[in-house]
Amino acid sequence: MIALGYMAKRIVERPDWLGVPSVRDVYAVSDCISPDFADYITFWKHNGFWFFDRPSNITRLCTQHGISLDDLTFAYYEAHPQQFDNDDHTWRDFGPELDIKTDILPATASTLLGYDIVCYSMQNSPECSPLSCNQVATDVQVNSHCLIDSLDYAIQSLETGIFDNAEPGPMRIVAVHSLRTGADGEP
Repeated sequence: MIALGYMAKRIVERPDWLGVPSVRDVYAVSDCISPDFADYITFWKHNGFWFFDRPSNITRLCTQHGISLDDLTFAYYEAHPQQFDNDDHTWRDFGPELDIKTDILPATASTLLGYDIVCYSMQNSPECSPLSCNQVATDVQVNSHCLIDSLDYAIQSLETGIFDNAEPGPMRIVAVHSLRTGADGEP
């Protein structure tokens, strides 16, 4: 797995239209259902994976711009080192945008919640999470956070074509960790 960075989100309970009663809340990487703390790209403080190198970078932005830290959940993301092209069913390497500094402080106190499948048709910031956004969770086994429990099952689900018509690809498998430290997240 390769480190992508951190994000702060407002995690929401399962929407009624998401027909998977076992899902309690949505920890999707995309901000379609559980929104990011702000429209952060406009600040241009993100790293080359379009996340943040440290949780403190997020809290500093919130303080500077009057964004409430109430109800924020801090997440740490890692990704399978290759993305899946759902047009030709091949795996290809990807990396950070080289023009943007990336110096990620690895998480030391986190809990793995599961794996999300995220489309990256523009090859920079995360777009949709088809498990929740497109209700692919009705066709695969997901946990109470609308995430897949194992990396092997996430790989298998992509390779068998379940995500082929959900969103334009390529698709990345992203491990979603919740931080066990305070909002500063620093060890």
